[in-house]
Amino acid sequence: MSTFMAKKGEVERQWYVVDAQDAVLGRLASQVASILRGKNKPTFTPHVDTGDYVIIVNADKVRLTGKKLDHKIYYRHTGYPGGLKETTARRMIETKPEFMVKEAIRGMLPKGPLGYAMLKKLHVYAGPEHNQQAQKPVQLELK
Repeated sequence: MSTFMAKKGEVERQWYVVDAQDAVLGRLASQVASILRGKNKPTFTPHVDTGDYVIIVNADKVRLTGKKLDHKIYYRHTGYPGGLKETTARRMIETKPEFMVKEAIRGMLPKGPLGYAMLKKLHVYAGPEHNQQAQKPVQLELK
Protein backbone atom coordinates (compact mmCIF):
# COMPACT_ATOMS: atom_id res chain seq x y z
CA MET A 1 0.00 0.00 0.00
CA SER A 2 1.40 3.38 -0.97
CA THR A 3 0.91 6.77 0.66
CA PHE A 4 -1.78 8.93 -0.96
CA MET A 5 -0.43 12.03 -2.71
CA ALA A 6 -2.92 14.57 -4.01
CA LYS A 7 -2.54 15.91 -7.54
CA LYS A 8 -3.30 19.50 -8.51
CA GLY A 9 -6.25 18.59 -10.74
CA GLU A 10 -7.90 16.19 -8.27
CA VAL A 11 -8.38 18.67 -5.41
CA GLU A 12 -11.99 19.38 -4.38
CA ARG A 13 -12.32 22.92 -3.04
CA GLN A 14 -15.07 24.49 -0.95
CA TRP A 15 -15.87 28.10 -0.10
CA TYR A 16 -16.13 29.20 3.55
CA VAL A 17 -17.25 32.48 5.15
CA VAL A 18 -15.64 33.43 8.45
CA ASP A 19 -17.04 36.24 10.60
CA ALA A 20 -14.14 38.05 12.26
CA GLN A 21 -16.29 40.06 14.66
CA ASP A 22 -14.72 39.93 18.16
CA ALA A 23 -12.18 37.32 17.00
CA VAL A 24 -8.58 37.61 18.21
CA LEU A 25 -6.38 38.39 15.21
CA GLY A 26 -3.68 35.77 15.77
CA ARG A 27 -6.07 32.92 16.51
CA LEU A 28 -8.19 33.81 13.50
CA ALA A 29 -5.11 34.01 11.27
CA SER A 30 -3.70 30.65 12.35
CA GLN A 31 -6.99 28.81 11.83
CA VAL A 32 -7.65 30.42 8.46
CA ALA A 33 -4.07 29.72 7.33
CA SER A 34 -4.62 26.06 8.19
CA ILE A 35 -7.77 25.96 6.03
CA LEU A 36 -6.06 27.77 3.13
CA ARG A 37 -3.21 25.26 3.33
CA GLY A 38 -5.58 22.27 3.46
CA LYS A 39 -4.41 20.86 6.78
CA ASN A 40 -8.01 20.28 7.85
CA LYS A 41 -8.48 17.64 5.13
CA PRO A 42 -7.40 13.99 5.19
CA THR A 43 -5.97 14.47 1.67
CA PHE A 44 -3.38 17.06 2.82
CA THR A 45 -0.19 16.91 0.80
CA PRO A 46 2.63 19.32 1.75
CA HIS A 47 3.79 20.11 -1.79
CA VAL A 48 0.29 20.58 -3.32
CA ASP A 49 -2.20 23.39 -2.70
CA THR A 50 -5.08 21.32 -1.27
CA GLY A 51 -6.75 24.16 0.64
CA ASP A 52 -10.17 25.75 0.37
CA TYR A 53 -11.32 29.29 -0.39
CA VAL A 54 -11.95 31.54 2.62
CA ILE A 55 -13.94 34.78 2.77
CA ILE A 56 -13.44 36.89 5.90
CA VAL A 57 -16.08 39.51 6.71
CA ASN A 58 -16.11 42.18 9.45
CA ALA A 59 -12.32 42.51 9.44
CA ASP A 60 -12.66 45.95 11.00
CA LYS A 61 -14.10 44.39 14.17
CA VAL A 62 -11.14 42.07 14.88
CA ARG A 63 -9.57 42.22 18.37
CA LEU A 64 -5.98 42.51 19.53
CA THR A 65 -5.03 41.43 23.05
CA GLY A 66 -2.85 43.24 25.53
CA LYS A 67 -1.32 46.56 24.47
CA LYS A 68 -0.87 45.54 20.84
CA LEU A 69 -3.17 48.30 19.55
CA ASP A 70 -0.54 50.88 20.52
CA HIS A 71 2.67 48.82 20.60
CA LYS A 72 2.38 46.71 17.43
CA ILE A 73 3.90 48.59 14.50
CA TYR A 74 3.53 47.90 10.78
CA TYR A 75 6.40 49.04 8.54
CA ARG A 76 6.46 49.87 4.85
CA HIS A 77 9.01 51.52 2.59
CA THR A 78 8.28 54.09 -0.10
CA GLY A 79 11.26 53.05 -2.21
CA TYR A 80 13.09 56.33 -1.68
CA PRO A 81 16.11 56.83 0.62
CA GLY A 82 14.90 57.34 4.19
CA GLY A 83 11.39 56.34 3.16
CA LEU A 84 10.60 53.92 6.00
CA LYS A 85 7.06 54.57 7.23
CA GLU A 86 5.51 53.08 10.36
CA THR A 87 1.89 52.77 11.46
CA THR A 88 0.45 51.51 14.73
CA ALA A 89 -2.13 48.75 14.80
CA ARG A 90 -4.76 51.19 16.09
CA ARG A 91 -4.36 53.40 13.02
CA MET A 92 -4.14 50.39 10.71
CA ILE A 93 -7.42 48.92 11.97
CA GLU A 94 -9.11 52.28 11.32
CA THR A 95 -7.69 52.80 7.81
CA LYS A 96 -6.88 49.37 6.31
CA PRO A 97 -8.32 46.49 8.39
CA GLU A 98 -8.30 44.15 5.37
CA PHE A 99 -4.55 44.59 4.98
CA MET A 100 -3.93 43.90 8.66
CA VAL A 101 -5.83 40.60 8.60
CA LYS A 102 -4.34 39.53 5.27
CA GLU A 103 -0.78 40.26 6.47
CA ALA A 104 -1.31 38.20 9.63
CA ILE A 105 -2.46 35.23 7.53
CA ARG A 106 0.27 35.72 4.89
CA GLY A 107 2.93 35.43 7.57
CA MET A 108 1.61 31.99 8.54
CA LEU A 109 1.61 30.53 5.02
CA PRO A 110 4.62 28.98 3.25
CA LYS A 111 6.88 31.36 1.38
CA GLY A 112 7.33 30.97 -2.37
CA PRO A 113 5.01 30.08 -5.25
CA LEU A 114 2.95 27.60 -3.22
CA GLY A 115 2.22 30.18 -0.51
CA TYR A 116 1.34 32.84 -3.06
CA ALA A 117 -1.17 30.49 -4.68
CA MET A 118 -2.74 29.80 -1.27
CA LEU A 119 -3.02 33.51 -0.51
CA LYS A 120 -4.97 34.10 -3.73
CA LYS A 121 -7.79 31.98 -2.28
CA LEU A 122 -8.29 34.48 0.56
CA HIS A 123 -10.82 37.30 0.29
CA VAL A 124 -11.03 39.85 3.14
CA TYR A 125 -13.75 42.48 3.56
CA ALA A 126 -14.01 45.19 6.22
CA GLY A 127 -17.81 45.09 6.40
CA PRO A 128 -20.43 42.32 6.55
CA GLU A 129 -20.98 42.19 2.76
CA HIS A 130 -18.92 40.17 0.26
CA ASN A 131 -18.94 39.64 -3.53
CA GLN A 132 -18.81 35.83 -3.62
CA GLN A 133 -22.50 34.93 -3.15
CA ALA A 134 -22.48 33.03 -6.46
CA GLN A 135 -20.04 30.46 -5.02
CA LYS A 136 -22.55 29.58 -2.25
CA PRO A 137 -20.06 29.75 0.64
CA VAL A 138 -20.70 27.85 3.86
CA GLN A 139 -20.61 29.70 7.18
CA LEU A 140 -17.65 28.46 9.26
CA GLU A 141 -17.45 28.85 13.02
CA LEU A 142 -13.87 28.95 14.30
CA LYS A 143 -13.01 27.88 17.84
